[in-house]
Amino acid sequence: SMTTAFPLLISGRLLKRRGIRLAAIAHGLDVTEPNPVYQMAVRRLCGILDVVMPVSRATGDELVARGLPRERVHVVPNAVDVGRFQGLAASRREPAVPDDAFVLVAVGRQVRRKGFVWFIENVMPKLPDRVVLWLAGDGPERQNIEAAITRTRLQRRVRCLGQISEERLVELYRAGTLFVMPNIVVPGDMEGFGIVMLEAGACGLPTLAADLEGIRDVIDEGVNGWLAPSGDSSAFCARIESLLGDPDSLRAASERTAEYVTSTFRWDRTAERYLEAIRSHRR
Repeated sequence: SMTTAFPLLISGRLLKRRGIRLAAIAHGLDVTEPNPVYQMAVRRLCGILDVVMPVSRATGDELVARGLPRERVHVVPNAVDVGRFQGLAASRREPAVPDDAFVLVAVGRQVRRKGFVWFIENVMPKLPDRVVLWLAGDGPERQNIEAAITRTRLQRRVRCLGQISEERLVELYRAGTLFVMPNIVVPGDMEGFGIVMLEAGACGLPTLAADLEGIRDVIDEGVNGWLAPSGDSSAFCARIESLLGDPDSLRAASERTAEYVTSTFRWDRTAERYLEAIRSHRR
């Protein structure tokens, strides 16, 4: 990452004089962390590195804004280990949830940019009672999330699962109906990619996500999910409600999602793209 490339600020010039090419992978927050001293270091790195492989176009744009020449930017997306989701037993429904429940799943570190509080307060109250939300993960926003659940009186429909095991995570993805990624804009804290959408997709779970930052490089509209304007509760509700009454479309979307994600975001393909980017900058 850009953070682990910081030693090049000391050794980079010497290495380059010896004909060694310098490359790094950029993820998002490792570029945009707003600390002024950190930003000074990132800008200096942009003047040293020969090639940077950001995980999304949005991260690449942030690098260019900090002085990295556009020709040194080679976007290479993250990937998913398909084998990780094979061979684990998985239930399709937890006993406490009715058979006709429409299960929204959200997974991630609970920080403000993920938009979990916004979604609970602005989207969930507008949806039918059979729409429930399972939220896995932990982080500094946990108390705010729980407070939002209490304020909206959604204790029966929103469940905070906390940190869960690998097997439980796969069960969650497979038991869900739709994955949600309702990110909001937080200056200095961008979503560089969103690999949880690949994990969900590998299990056949399509995504409804905010049309924002690196998320745009994960979702192919109508193939493995849908995008909605960030902060637009009506757009999120409209998409969910359209899927509520169309189980056939959901089944087709699940099949498309699994095929698309497991064929497009495989690690062998991503590894080859890393090699292509590095080879393109040989002396």
